[in-house]
Amino acid sequence: MPGTVIRIGEFFPGDQVRAGQPLLWLEAMKMEHVITAPVTGTLTELTAEVGRQVELGTVLAVVKEEPGP
Repeated sequence: MPGTVIRIGEFFPGDQVRAGQPLLWLEAMKMEHVITAPVTGTLTELTAEVGRQVELGTVLAVVKEEPGP
């Protein structure tokens, strides 16, 4: 969704994240939206920056899923 990045979690590429863990927050349409990790795995890319305007379809973070047991 189009909006502005207002906060980023304390993660860096290479960090392990869990499915549902908040990665960043957007403000759009005067509401705050939490963007969470879609799967458990490794954060491989984080391009979001606080204050950055983003358009629909912008990739802000990439999580590589870890294979299950």
